Amino acid sequence: MLIQRVPEMARFTRRDAARLGISAAVLVIVLTLILGIDALLPQPLALATGDVARADVIAPRATSFESQVQTEARRAEARSAVAPQYDYSADRAAIIAAEQLRELRRSFVPVGAAFNASLNPAERRAILEEVIPGLSDTARAALIALDPERWAAVRAEAERILDVVEQSQLRDTDVAAVRASLLSRVAGSLSVGERQLTAELVGPHLVPNSSFSQAATDAERARRAALVEPVIVRIRQNQAIVRAGDVISAADFEIVRELGLLSQGPISGIAPLAGWFILATLVVGLLLGWVWRFRRDLWHRNGALILVGLLLVFTAFALKLTAGRLALPYLIPTAAIGMLVAILLDAGAATVLMAVVAVIAGAVNGGSLELTAYVFLGGFGGIVAVRRGDRLQTFLQAGIAVFIVQALVVSAFSLLGTRDLRGVIELWGASAAAAGGAAVAAVGSFAVLGNLFGILTVFQLLELANPSQPLLRRLLVETPGTYHHSIMVGNLAERAAEAIGADPLVTRVAAYYHDIGKLSNPAAFIENQAGGENVHDQLDPEVSAQILKQHVADGIDLSYRARLPKAVIAFIPQHHGTAIMSYFHARARAAAAEPYGGLETVEGRKAADAVDHRKFRHAGPKPQTREAALIMLADGVEASVRSLSSRDEPAIRAMVTRIIEERLADGQFDECDLTLRDVERIKDAFVGQLLAMYHTRIAYPQNKIVELESRRSAGGGPGVS
Repeated sequence: MLIQRVPEMARFTRRDAARLGISAAVLVIVLTLILGIDALLPQPLALATGDVARADVIAPRATSFESQVQTEARRAEARSAVAPQYDYSADRAAIIAAEQLRELRRSFVPVGAAFNASLNPAERRAILEEVIPGLSDTARAALIALDPERWAAVRAEAERILDVVEQSQLRDTDVAAVRASLLSRVAGSLSVGERQLTAELVGPHLVPNSSFSQAATDAERARRAALVEPVIVRIRQNQAIVRAGDVISAADFEIVRELGLLSQGPISGIAPLAGWFILATLVVGLLLGWVWRFRRDLWHRNGALILVGLLLVFTAFALKLTAGRLALPYLIPTAAIGMLVAILLDAGAATVLMAVVAVIAGAVNGGSLELTAYVFLGGFGGIVAVRRGDRLQTFLQAGIAVFIVQALVVSAFSLLGTRDLRGVIELWGASAAAAGGAAVAAVGSFAVLGNLFGILTVFQLLELANPSQPLLRRLLVETPGTYHHSIMVGNLAERAAEAIGADPLVTRVAAYYHDIGKLSNPAAFIENQAGGENVHDQLDPEVSAQILKQHVADGIDLSYRARLPKAVIAFIPQHHGTAIMSYFHARARAAAAEPYGGLETVEGRKAADAVDHRKFRHAGPKPQTREAALIMLADGVEASVRSLSSRDEPAIRAMVTRIIEERLADGQFDECDLTLRDVERIKDAFVGQLLAMYHTRIAYPQNKIVELESRRSAGGGPGVS
């Protein structure tokens, strides 16, 4: 029974392990070196506080730290905002106030004695002029003019003012100012002179009750500084720390030091380098694992693996080179990678590779989700639009699709963020440039890359299908029968390929070249004998079988000399697989049984069964692809149907069914992904194409006359010279 191959048939062998290990090691090392070059070889900066920066200093990575410089600056501001602290206390002020009141009252005693009733005015005046020295003329005149009643009022007011002032805080720095303002503090119904006298009486007795305290001031400054929260500085990757021409501050220098830009060796870059190594290991391991698991045909093609690896490395280098710039990452035509791989390999591999490239793009740009989506979705749009890439118009359409997708991604993230209209327009322009560059790069390089890595391209196939190709010209001139047979096989196989979803162009081109080995010995094949003697009638069946086998080897040699693509050459041995040459095998069996009375006798059948069928089988391998299987079937069907005397639909369908069932029973399709549904579609496609090829025509009367005349000539009738 014909089934599709399942994954468990593909075992992971030691050879696969070695292939995976070598490929992964090379790619991981190269990617790590590219992505982590700035961490591996950091360039120390010769900077000092107060210097003028000669160039921009850009943060190579994101970081956050507690800034000692900025924290200390804020604490210094808090300390400087603290006013001088004094040692005032209410209890101490009360004691000083009481003491000064006593001193004031003691100074009033001589004045009170001067108002003794026994003294005459001259004596009282003489006493008052001497008891309180240092009074101004106004105050002294007021004092001499006082009577006992007015003196009592002045005395009471002076005691009140002194008590009030001394009870409140009076700093030593404020004593002079308070003395100067005493006059304004005098209340009551005192005259101007009495008010002046009161102020001058109190002034000498004012003493400070609060002195500056360095210890208290320092303690308050320390308390205020302790309340300041540490300053956390957060730096984003690619943020400008210092611009060229700026003076480097202590805070700038601290950031540069924290980023490790002042270090003299790679020690500070070990952590980011390890991160890049882990990321490279992940993307490479998963990429190669996917190829082995889901694209076994690509896994064993060195050219395909090298192409994927080089595209990945080249793109990673370009992304790293432009990382951190405002718009440069958006200008890289990364979508060309997806378009190239889709054309040269397949869309699935292109999609997976674009996902890997998108992860790298986001990683090297500070974990930018926008750039990741921009690269992946833009590349995916190109993959969907480019299809086979068989026309220039297709690349133009793919470029337009890439631009639309990338512009929409930019618009979406701009609406989600804070980008202004000018920034959006600039990125739209970058998207247009990247999309156009991707289309141009893809159309200009896919044919070159295909030739370089041995991958068939549409243009190569179209060129190979041109009848003016040297090998096809030789086939037409030297073996016209084989040429016609190859064209018919190509038509049949192409129709079947379209029916089952295989590659029609590859199938047709491979069919054109599958029998070119017959150029080495054209007469050995019946289609080139033009009705002449068949050389195999005189040969031993085993010799005939070897001659037929030889056309496969000769075809491979001719193909290599003609420098045909290896993918086309692979069809030459596969189109026969390991099928048996039934005609010569039957002749050999009949010849072996003839001495024993033929195949009808028991001895004859035993002798026939003793014939080694392996001598009559092709060397193979069996078809490895659906396209190769189609060429095998079309080759057998075309030759067999041509031998039919009646080519109506029942006869053609019966022959097609027999050929297919024979190949199935012989196990020729065990190594290709051909399903039973495919088989039914192939039958219908073959029958429809053969009926179109061998359709009947109207028997024109003149054709009948020509046919009768030819028969008369062949029979020696009248008119024969």
